[in-house]
Amino acid sequence: MRIQLAQRTEADDLLGGSPLALLIGMLLDQQIPMEWAFTGPYTIAQRLGGEFTAEEIASRDPEEFAALLAEKPAVHRYPSSMAARVQSLAAYLVEQYGGDPERIWAEAADGKELLKRLQALPGYGKQKAQIFLALLGKQLGVRPPGWREAAGPYGEEGSFRSVADVVDADTLGRVRAAKQEAKQEAKRAARAK
Repeated sequence: MRIQLAQRTEADDLLGGSPLALLIGMLLDQQIPMEWAFTGPYTIAQRLGGEFTAEEIASRDPEEFAALLAEKPAVHRYPSSMAARVQSLAAYLVEQYGGDPERIWAEAADGKELLKRLQALPGYGKQKAQIFLALLGKQLGVRPPGWREAAGPYGEEGSFRSVADVVDADTLGRVRAAKQEAKQEAKRAARAK
């Protein structure tokens, strides 16, 4: 299966071939459109001159790296704070996994352990970790025992809740519609109180 989260061929190719890019895209996926977030790793890679490793990102001067993300077009709505988060994630990957992010899931015994490892990543809370776990299982075939249960509702087969369910323009529309409906339902519930 081909990753199609950025909806741009070159960016999606990087996401599909680089676990680091996928982790960074997921990290950036907040307060901006999904396509913008998942194009971010490609933009960062281009600006780094193709040297896209956890070691390279972690070793960059923080101000220089923040300026790199702030260049037009900016990688995120909040380039400085997200630059710090990306560097924290990269430093953690170097420290804990020798710079090889794939070890996070390759060495996990089961879904519960994988979720715990993902939640330990800087910038990854429970929801983000569950969505990423579902993405790994649904689109990359990373399916340790109990992965669906660990991913919670995001692991459900046939759901359209998150980026884990986006495989083309049609499913992107379905996920957006489901999120919009969930927001409307939350508003109705809040008004009913």
